[in-house]
Amino acid sequence: MQQRSIVEASPTHPLLVKLEQHTKLPDADRDLLGRMLADIRTFDGRRDIIRVGEDPEFVHLMVEGWSCRYSIVDDGRRQITAFLVPGDFCDVHIVMLGQMDHSIGALGRARVAFISKDLMAEVAERPSLTRALCWASLVDEGVLRAWLVNIGRRNATQRVAHLVCELHARLLSIGMGSDDSFEMPLTQEDLGDALGLTPVHINRVLRLLRERGLMTFSNRTIVIQDVEALKREAGFDPRYLHLNCIRGS
Repeated sequence: MQQRSIVEASPTHPLLVKLEQHTKLPDADRDLLGRMLADIRTFDGRRDIIRVGEDPEFVHLMVEGWSCRYSIVDDGRRQITAFLVPGDFCDVHIVMLGQMDHSIGALGRARVAFISKDLMAEVAERPSLTRALCWASLVDEGVLRAWLVNIGRRNATQRVAHLVCELHARLLSIGMGSDDSFEMPLTQEDLGDALGLTPVHINRVLRLLRERGLMTFSNRTIVIQDVEALKREAGFDPRYLHLNCIRGS
């Protein structure tokens, strides 16, 4: 059963940290963010937060833990199209689109804010907050484009390295992880479903990266032994993430 609680929008909350990379939000907008975090529900284990075809009553926001966007093809295989971390909206556009065209699944224990559509309508009346959310959506589109390039034009080693560099940068930007490590609750199957590779192939790549002294993945933790070398291996350019681009209040 889902457990409910309340979380305040503190200055270090991932959502506020993420949005204020674009613009400094006024106090009234910060208060509204706090109201958006009034209904927090806990998902234990790997289970769907929202399924394809559903017309959700709420917009969902990651508060703690990870989830993913995914689709299932006709033969039952899963394609992951995004990893969602604290501060990420799962389905902010559902207010306009109606039915979900993909599913959102928790990747282990996760805490998710359930935000009413009426409250999202109030958000739309706040210019600074609306611009910040628009910026966040555009960054999501940039990440999707980068994933398309990654799968379409990079080899297996480069794909894994690029995804690790991206996740590292995203987590650092919201105050999670460290300069050379971060927790990642993903299995080799998860990585394979995101990168178009089999778990066996993922295992080989991880072993190769470890043997080359670039990174290790053990006990749900990524340790990057040489950050700059891993970026070079991946051809990683973080500009598509548009980090540290405050435009003013």
